Amino acid sequence: MELKTKYQYTYFLYPFMIKENRYSKYILKLLKNQSIKYKIFEKEKNIDIYNYFIPKIRNYMFSSFTFNKTKINKLNELALDTKAAIISKMPCAIFEYNLPKDIQGTTEQENGIFFKIQNIEIICFNTGVCFLSIKTNVENTEKFTDILNFNYKFRSINEETLNNYDNIRIQTDLFSDVKELKTFISEIAGSNQFERKNLDINQEKFFTYSYTCIDQSNWNVEEDFNNLKSIYTKYVKILPNDNNILFNTDQTKIMGNWNYAKLGLTKVGVTLFASNIEINNYTVFPHEFENQYLYTYILALYVKIYIKTINADLKHGINVTKARKKFIEFTKNIWIQEITEEDIGTQFYNNLKSVLELDDLYLETKNRYDILYKELNIEKNTKINKIIVIILLASLIINILNFIALI
Repeated sequence: MELKTKYQYTYFLYPFMIKENRYSKYILKLLKNQSIKYKIFEKEKNIDIYNYFIPKIRNYMFSSFTFNKTKINKLNELALDTKAAIISKMPCAIFEYNLPKDIQGTTEQENGIFFKIQNIEIICFNTGVCFLSIKTNVENTEKFTDILNFNYKFRSINEETLNNYDNIRIQTDLFSDVKELKTFISEIAGSNQFERKNLDINQEKFFTYSYTCIDQSNWNVEEDFNNLKSIYTKYVKILPNDNNILFNTDQTKIMGNWNYAKLGLTKVGVTLFASNIEINNYTVFPHEFENQYLYTYILALYVKIYIKTINADLKHGINVTKARKKFIEFTKNIWIQEITEEDIGTQFYNNLKSVLELDDLYLETKNRYDILYKELNIEKNTKINKIIVIILLASLIINILNFIALI
């Protein structure tokens, strides 16, 4: 039986880095783009996000929650360079790309997949680590295999060598072809700074964050999930339909606290797979998943990338004093903080830390920090000891000279 979908969307997240000394100019560049606007978060409109994150993290990622109407109006009245300078001082700034209405992707082949680009955001941390977020949803098909093939294809569109898979051609009204989309990404992201820092981050593929609710005829009291394991594994691992893979959980975390929904986490993405047999699976879950949980995932990715940048600086001796200061501030402002008091959110973030190996990466960076700290202290103490010896020798010589003078 063909697996049918009832509702689906996928976010594709592309990380990039802006040099810190050019960050304010980059924010100004975004503000000058008439299609891009700074996103204001308001408690009434974004109550789920407001309640989900603890105040420390909420203020870190969504500084605009603290703005009143007067401050918002004043900010909008400022000259763009002044506005950019203010926004660049915020720990995190989020921008929305204003999309033309009814942007629909098409393909020329009969077996092509139609999709819409529903939303584009640019999430920038003032450390220079940023993300381009593109929300898509496949249309005019109920086949789950089309979702598999689309996710697999789209996440790789930024590769230098792009081979068509299953005759799927990505084309939208906003981007006439893949080349235009790649140009758009390049205009937003700029040059490849991760590569220059040797951070081992693949910038040719997107991180994938996908939700699919399937028809209950495929997953219900009588139709067990075990019958879906093979195709579910492809979904979790962002693989095409024709990939033959056995069900396994290697380097994968599956959160299955619900009867008919499973949240899968891997190094390359997060997927929520559900059956519409339960109403929450197509009402509450999709909303929460693309709001508070999406930003939780972005925060986890940010933590991984930023720790890597600090680790690289410490490893290669680049601005060691500055890197040490960054590490201390990061530990105090992010690492030791809880993200949320919500049970599922806490479990989700802890599983993300495990899959992305954040604890190991942090420990490695801390050990490197401790070694450099000790070396600096030893060097400092050595210099102090040398100065003391010089002072003692000078004092001794003076005393000898004074003694000779007395004779």
